[in-house]
Amino acid sequence: MRDKILIANGQGFWGDSILGPVRLVREGPLDYLALDYLAEVTMSIMQKLRSRDPRAGYATDFVRMLDRILPEAHQKGIRVIANAGGVNPRACMEAVLELARKKGCSGLRVGVIEGDDVLDRLDEFLADGEELRNLDTGEPLAAIRERISSANVYIGAPAVAACLAAGADIVIGGRITDPALVAGPMLHEFGWALDDWDKLAAATVAGHIVECGAQCTGGNYTRWQDVEGWANIGYPIIEARPDGAFWVTKHDGTGGLVTRDSVVHQLLYEMGDPTRYLGPDCVADFTSAQVEQDGRDRVRVAGVRGGPATGTFKVSISYLDGYKAVGQLTVSGPDAVAKARLCAAIVFDRLALDGVTFRDDQKTVELVGSGVCHAGIAPAIDPPEVVLRIGVRDPDRAKVDRFGMEIVPLVTSGPPGVTGFAGGRPKATEVVGYWPALVSKHRIAPTVHVETVR
Repeated sequence: MRDKILIANGQGFWGDSILGPVRLVREGPLDYLALDYLAEVTMSIMQKLRSRDPRAGYATDFVRMLDRILPEAHQKGIRVIANAGGVNPRACMEAVLELARKKGCSGLRVGVIEGDDVLDRLDEFLADGEELRNLDTGEPLAAIRERISSANVYIGAPAVAACLAAGADIVIGGRITDPALVAGPMLHEFGWALDDWDKLAAATVAGHIVECGAQCTGGNYTRWQDVEGWANIGYPIIEARPDGAFWVTKHDGTGGLVTRDSVVHQLLYEMGDPTRYLGPDCVADFTSAQVEQDGRDRVRVAGVRGGPATGTFKVSISYLDGYKAVGQLTVSGPDAVAKARLCAAIVFDRLALDGVTFRDDQKTVELVGSGVCHAGIAPAIDPPEVVLRIGVRDPDRAKVDRFGMEIVPLVTSGPPGVTGFAGGRPKATEVVGYWPALVSKHRIAPTVHVETVR
């Protein structure tokens, strides 16, 4: 057993800077590189892509990123763990194997974790008594059954550890939880028991702190004036120990900062009950974490307590929830706010004249620049120009497209000072609804498969 391991997270979401992981590999020592690509809506987008092309449905950015680091990471012995597989981990694995062969990475082992995609098993679950009710509303799944586009179980750290134990240098999964990308290597390296709740909770906290990439090293930080080297901001590294204590740090010479405050800011991110953070591996008490500054850009976290995991996995289900369209114009000159409000009223009045109406809860009107981002907190202002952002949603796609035809005409048939219409008519796009549910753990059996590059 090693006395410590270094686990970095170089991707906070699908679309994060490709320089994050590239720089992490090149700027200093690492044992593991974790990459988080998924969100609830992302899964639905990937499922749609796969329905059009059986080779699609994964984060293609992952393969592009590996194209820049693969030989170097392989030579340095850095193992890569990502949930980039989306709804098609096998296709992602095949793309990585092909890339590795082109790069001459003979002997590289690529592993895949499967079992999280349960879209084709929903009727089986319902027939066996799994209600899959919406955790927020209590509604039965039957309310949206015909409109479901994706369904994925949140898989935990043991599956990641199993894939690493099978020898994988690159681990590709689907809906692996964000913290499990970091907790999996800790579980594998330190040989913790699956009921060592305190250590599993510590690993969960570690993964949670770094899951959003640079958001714990100065990104999105309240005291942004204290952050230096924004262009070269360092991505976070967990220095983990077998006893469950860990340090949050970054490579020397990089921008950003790692302070107790920056770490606590991220610790509170997406938080419900801080004493019962529910994950697939344990229940973690975030309030038990002792967070202390331990040198420049080093924060020590210890004392995390945990309890037994629940008997269920969370299921992320997405479904078609109607259509939306959003357009915008810039309104300038004197009385910009009043003119923008008039423009919005004109759009909806003209639609009504043509028999197209929307309820108030189906309409969005924002005057960006007048104080809408912090409405009710910051005072409203009347600037020399505002951006009118106007939108609708409705189950009827034709109605939504009809709305999009009435925005650009304001340039010549509305008040003066209207510009910024180069984007053209907004088109109706699908609204992806999110349906959180629970399924009994005994119904889910993740599997791992590893192939070697020849």
